[in-house]
Amino acid sequence: MSSTPSPGRLTVITGPSGVGKGTLVNLLLERHPAMWLSVSATTRAPRPGEEEGVQYFFMERPAFEQLVGRGGLLEWAEFAGNLYGTPRQPVEAQLAAGHPVLLEIELEGARQVRQSFPGAFQLFVAPPSFAELERRIRGRGTDSEEAIQRRLARARVELEAATEFDAVLVNSDLETALLKLEELMGLAVAG
Repeated sequence: MSSTPSPGRLTVITGPSGVGKGTLVNLLLERHPAMWLSVSATTRAPRPGEEEGVQYFFMERPAFEQLVGRGGLLEWAEFAGNLYGTPRQPVEAQLAAGHPVLLEIELEGARQVRQSFPGAFQLFVAPPSFAELERRIRGRGTDSEEAIQRRLARARVELEAATEFDAVLVNSDLETALLKLEELMGLAVAG
């Protein structure tokens, strides 16, 4: 049985690829259904099975650029020729309604949110060690050696930024990390 999360609070979660952010977020949402996970906008085409407003808001580039121009995004970036960002309006509407909001985004996006929404609680998820992070990334079995090396190089840079955040959560054991995440976010779980 879970309590209601702190109302109207924006929490930003970031960390390197392979650290377990997505798994922690999914478990958190299961345990705290009142929490709202922000859906990003993108200019890339939907992949098979993706639904508008579920995985992403799919937009044409001119509409996305207009949203950028009028300050309608908390953060945005371009990856592989496509634009990605967090629409401001749905986040603000959920916060105004008293719902806790969660953003799971990359380091650069988290830095932008720090500027555009300074009241957000910013959390960095770290691995217990770099060797363990490499083991997890390799264990996925989905990337080429070149892609693994790119992910590891990026992870080194991201790990150096951990001190920029309000809190650092080391994900060495999933259940322990989830309990610590709930504690950091001010969430209580009745046993």
